[in-house]
Amino acid sequence: MARNNTVKADAHAPAVTALLANFAVNHPSRGWDDAVEREAHRTFANWVGCAIGPSHHETVEAALTAVQELQPSAQASLLGRPEKVDIASAALLNGISSHTWDFDDTHLKTIIHPAGPVASAVLALGEHLNIAGRELIDALVIGIEVSCRVGNAIYPDHYDRGWHITGTTGMLGSAAACSRLLGLDAARTQMALGIAASQPIGLREQFGTMTKPFHPGGAARVGLMSALMAKHGYTASQRALEAPRGLLQVFSDKTDWREISEGLGERWEAALNTYKPFACGIVIHPAIDGCVQLRNAHGLKAEDVAKLTVKVHSLVLELTGKKTPTDGLQSKFSVYHSCAVGLIFGQAGEHEYTDEVVNRPDVLALRAKVEAIVDDRIDEAAADLTLHTTDGRELHVFVEHAIGSVEKPMSNAQLRAKFTGQADPVLGADKAALAWALALDIAQQPDLHAFIDAAT
Repeated sequence: MARNNTVKADAHAPAVTALLANFAVNHPSRGWDDAVEREAHRTFANWVGCAIGPSHHETVEAALTAVQELQPSAQASLLGRPEKVDIASAALLNGISSHTWDFDDTHLKTIIHPAGPVASAVLALGEHLNIAGRELIDALVIGIEVSCRVGNAIYPDHYDRGWHITGTTGMLGSAAACSRLLGLDAARTQMALGIAASQPIGLREQFGTMTKPFHPGGAARVGLMSALMAKHGYTASQRALEAPRGLLQVFSDKTDWREISEGLGERWEAALNTYKPFACGIVIHPAIDGCVQLRNAHGLKAEDVAKLTVKVHSLVLELTGKKTPTDGLQSKFSVYHSCAVGLIFGQAGEHEYTDEVVNRPDVLALRAKVEAIVDDRIDEAAADLTLHTTDGRELHVFVEHAIGSVEKPMSNAQLRAKFTGQADPVLGADKAALAWALALDIAQQPDLHAFIDAAT
């Protein structure tokens, strides 16, 4: 059979692999404004709490047991745990842990969770290299910028195809950040990006399973190993990202090169990072916010609800349309469960996504009263809720921007409360308080030792 070898691609795409490599290694330390610096520290501190909280979850235990079969050397620490493993495995395991509860940061323009792949890699490598906290934050900001700009260039087409964009861009951010920490020149960093480009990780089919949190962990490990290979002379295509059969054009029909190049080093995606108040898929947050508002404004109890109708964008049901989740991981992708716990508990933290709560009779009963309707006139970041009570009232709320969004950001006090809820049960209140303080001030630390002692 004859083959059609026509490639619908841009053969004259700009040299973005080289552009990003030069940016990663040559942009000056602290070369951004105070707003970016603040969000970088909030990103790191939020990520630390998200990694500590589920550090003893069965997902992490299984992955650690598998890693230990390889007999890794004790090079780097695991947040929330006493064990040490090799740096690649530490990047993997901290990345897995930080995404297990689906409570981590989100770049809402692309639905990328930026910190997981990048922070997991730079902390592991940084501990091994004995870097200062300033170097960690510099690498974190650079890595997030690389991941998110590539994401901007291919979203939403790439995501709509079924790729989990956190993993499929995160390995590039991780490679860029680790190249910077290793002191690679631009040419070798270009090779690191090229090596990473052949290792995209993450399919949306895995949402609701242990493999979803593997994606940021796997991306962290890929990026770190790619940088180490490049350090020792391993080569790759110089156009691994932009070539007609390179990563971006294979990934997506949409390739907006301007999203990568325009304002590089001047405007920062890290400044747009957001933090989750609810431990579930980000697209459910407006619906949960609306349920909590209705509950609190009208003093509602579960038995007061006759029916709840939630109008949402089609993406919400595509991602979180599980009507009958049977365990905690599945429930994080159920708008029905999430609305039910928002009404019953007035919150949707990790406790509300445990196996026990998923199967509680009152949750099951209320979940059955939730109807989700697609209305694509509503933005992905919004939700329209109408609740009918058993005494005949009709209550309504429209959520344009949920708490935790760029428009309604979480305060440091709210982030601290979230951190405490995750870290205190693992570390104890005193160590957790110290870990929070050091994470939020990490760039001022001469090394990482005090932070790691507090966070493990």
